[in-house]
Amino acid sequence: MEEKQAVTALAALAQDMRLRIFRALVGAGPQGMTPGALSAMLDVPASTLSFHLKELMHAGLARQERDGRSLIYRPAVDVMNALLQYLTAHCCQGAACELDAPSRHTHC
Repeated sequence: MEEKQAVTALAALAQDMRLRIFRALVGAGPQGMTPGALSAMLDVPASTLSFHLKELMHAGLARQERDGRSLIYRPAVDVMNALLQYLTAHCCQGAACELDAPSRHTHC
C-alpha cells in the first residue's frame, strides 16, 4: 500500500459514523449487509448512510455489489489488511515482536 492510499483510508475511518459502518461490515464478513440492515442496526438515516458508504468505497474500504434488486456492501478485507500491514511494517525496527501481546511488547 502506498502512503497516499493509507492516508485516504485512515481519513475515511477518522469519522465516527464511518468507523461504525466499517466495523459493522467487517462484523458481517463476506455475506455483507444491505443499506436497510445497516441503517436499522446503526440507527442512521438512509441518506446519511449513503454518504458515508460512498466515502468508504472511495477510500477502497468497502465494496458494493448488486444482488437482484438489492445492494450488498462488503468490507474490502484485502485493503484493510494492507493498511494494517502498512502501519506495522516497521514495527520494532525489523526485530521479531508480538503485536497481539502488548504486555510482552516492551522493546518498542
